[in-house]
Amino acid sequence: MDSLTATTLQKAFPPKLPILTILRLGLFQMGLGIMSILTLGVLNRILIDPAFLAIPATIAGGTLAMYQFVSPIRVWVGQLSDSKPLLGTHRTGYIWIGTTLFTLCAFSAVQVMWRLADSLEQNGWATSTYGWVGLLALMFAFYGVCVSFSSTPFAALLVDVSDEDNRSKVVGVVWAMLMVGIVIGAVTSGVLLKGLTPETLQSSINRLFMVLPACVVGLAFTATVGVEKRYSRYGYRSAVAGREDQITFRAALRILTASRQTGIFFSFLVLMTVGLFMQQPILEPYGGEVFGMTVSQSTQLNAFWGIGTLIGITATGFLIVPRWGKQATARFGCRVVAVCFVGVIAVGFTHSQAALQFAMIVLGLGYGLVTNSAVSLMLDLTAAETAGTFIGAWGLAQAMSQASATVVGGALLDVGRSLFASQPLFAYGLVFTLEALLMLVAVVMLDKVNVIEFRDRTQAAISTIIAQALDD
Repeated sequence: MDSLTATTLQKAFPPKLPILTILRLGLFQMGLGIMSILTLGVLNRILIDPAFLAIPATIAGGTLAMYQFVSPIRVWVGQLSDSKPLLGTHRTGYIWIGTTLFTLCAFSAVQVMWRLADSLEQNGWATSTYGWVGLLALMFAFYGVCVSFSSTPFAALLVDVSDEDNRSKVVGVVWAMLMVGIVIGAVTSGVLLKGLTPETLQSSINRLFMVLPACVVGLAFTATVGVEKRYSRYGYRSAVAGREDQITFRAALRILTASRQTGIFFSFLVLMTVGLFMQQPILEPYGGEVFGMTVSQSTQLNAFWGIGTLIGITATGFLIVPRWGKQATARFGCRVVAVCFVGVIAVGFTHSQAALQFAMIVLGLGYGLVTNSAVSLMLDLTAAETAGTFIGAWGLAQAMSQASATVVGGALLDVGRSLFASQPLFAYGLVFTLEALLMLVAVVMLDKVNVIEFRDRTQAAISTIIAQALDD
């Protein structure tokens, strides 16, 4: 009887996540970091750089951003993982299948990119060339669907296996591993692409997109195998455990919109994410045009940024959030990032590569502050019964904002180039200045977020929907 009781309690109250398991979970985020460098770092530079494909920044940014514009599917995927187990689990099966598919999509997109380059060289901007642009955009849209299929259930898994008192630490470690992936991807790409020329371009990029994505699949499987079954708290948190299909997609949307706090926090995420990521499509070109960096050197700027973010995320999760709270830390982090963007403009006047590298480290520290506190707050703003749905909504806000930021960043750079044809620093400075202003506006919206009000309204909506389901 004692053994049976112990087993029952173990199932009802799973153990706390040990640090080694948290580190293992971070391997999935490491893989996403590697893939982000390959797509938004390497491919972006190859597409835009006049020495290679010379695609206008607006077109290149819009094409790459398609993987984010399909992000509305995140809400549906999140609700699907809430209500329909796959391979015997709510989250893990989705993670494995999605990861396998998005790595295959990334390699396929590169092959389409070569056809685009051939058409541009042979036909100029003819109908066939625009057709290849459209196909490349479609490939990145498929890539985005598959990323959503894996990353949304993964974030919901973090909610399932963590508690409020250790959530900032889990986020600190797991998102630090994302930065490790960015650093690894940047350094590895820099090494594999060293001495890159137009003649060696295709073979080098193809090799890169075969080796690293294969590693990413292995990381995803290693990260998540067995974790959900041993550590998930879903079974005792959810009022519909074992009856998940009672929360339909329509009911999940009613819960999602029950509190006005959902819209407020959604707006904060939009402002913050656009402010953080408008520089994403222009960072490597900024290093090339203003500081005279090679492809290898500008790609490795992500490593310096990643190191700073790694330190910032870890310190925030273990030291700052437990003392200041998530909301106060996020507020401070937004202000720090705004100041850092001004600093990135200032070092442009020095033309010093070392100064830019140092500025990237400091900017990364600011990113770390904002990322940990905002993501921890985001994971708190969920309900056990519809964790995937809420994570999908927050992921939608971030993904659509990041996509918009990518397009706006590229378009604003084109505008800046037309206004400051002989002063590339001013063109890039236009983008960085707008980012700083958006971070300050995000602080205003953050001040309106109220977690207690969110929970009260959401739980009331869940109780109503469950009561209606029982009556039916």
